[in-house]
Amino acid sequence: MPSLTAHPLRFTRAEFAGAFGDLGTDLPLLVGIVVATGMDATTAFVVFGALQIASGLAYRLPMPVQPLKAMAAIAIAGKLAPPLLAAGGLIVGVVMLLLARSGALEWIARTVPKPVVRGIQIGLGIQLANLALTRFIPADGARGWLLAAVALAIVLRLRNHARVPAALVVLALGVVVAVATWPATVPLPLGVRLPTLPARWPTPAEFAQAAVLLALPQLALSLGNSVLATRQVVADLFPDREPLTVRRIGTTYALMNLIAAPVGGIPVCHGSGGIAGHYAFGARTGASGIIYGTFLVLSGLLLVGEPAAFQRLFPGPILGTLLLVEAVTVLWLARDLRETPAWLGFAALCGLVAAFAPYGYAVALVGGTLVAALVAALAARTARKTSV
Repeated sequence: MPSLTAHPLRFTRAEFAGAFGDLGTDLPLLVGIVVATGMDATTAFVVFGALQIASGLAYRLPMPVQPLKAMAAIAIAGKLAPPLLAAGGLIVGVVMLLLARSGALEWIARTVPKPVVRGIQIGLGIQLANLALTRFIPADGARGWLLAAVALAIVLRLRNHARVPAALVVLALGVVVAVATWPATVPLPLGVRLPTLPARWPTPAEFAQAAVLLALPQLALSLGNSVLATRQVVADLFPDREPLTVRRIGTTYALMNLIAAPVGGIPVCHGSGGIAGHYAFGARTGASGIIYGTFLVLSGLLLVGEPAAFQRLFPGPILGTLLLVEAVTVLWLARDLRETPAWLGFAALCGLVAAFAPYGYAVALVGGTLVAALVAALAARTARKTSV
């Protein structure tokens, strides 16, 4: 592992702007989990923020921490109890640690071809764009579309501006609009609260239920997006840095969950979309994670109050704009396949499967790998016949 001084942290305006590039993904899921499960909001925010800081220090890259998306969606839809969610986080942490330390992740990385990894990224980009365009931007009707249009114009106008970071301007616009339209009957989410430990440990029955309900759907998504695609995005965006290994990514993924679950944090991962979002708005070092994490910790201690009220500080159209930029950045990474149109088309097909099919990421990962292997075998067989 390189020394920490080899890649210094830079607390610049660009890092501050890039720090919030993944807010559109994180905040709705974080608030949604807290509201649906009834877990302690302060603890959830503080632990989530502390993990962001740790990731920035460990990787010296904009390597963000994100909620586990499949697990979050199931928990929100089913309003699961916090111990069940903690059991899911502990299970995926143990399994990922075994995969990372046994060498299984390296085997998976060697087996899954690049077009399939790109397909998983395309699927993620499609899902992020769909979420932005169907849920967040239209949240306030015509006013929401207008606010999103203004925010997007700011992003386009300032995307290369070194002194005025686009993301900070967009977030400031959102807060101004939120405060100006704040309902008189809703108190501002201000106060001081300290984290609390969970009331109880998961039961054996909850561990068994979490393994089937939460861990299995999540692990397929994590292998594709949190490990393989994350490694690829780092290689794409930071070609001058030493390559990250899937062993290291899997290990930190596992340790984060093994630390967060027992103290009442939400299950988390790394993610290719998060890196792309931070990078798109200017982040280039781990300082962005430290800044973002500090914001989340302070939010948990001072601003959370009622989580749903806290989310109102960042209007849906603003979050949707950040999410849309993140989606475009992820989709753009597949351009390196344009010299091989057949593989680009195959990656697009894998992306559609990942985005829309039931258990899409698992199907795209396993099915895409098998199809690619079959195509390679047929091509080799044809080549042998031709040579004879």
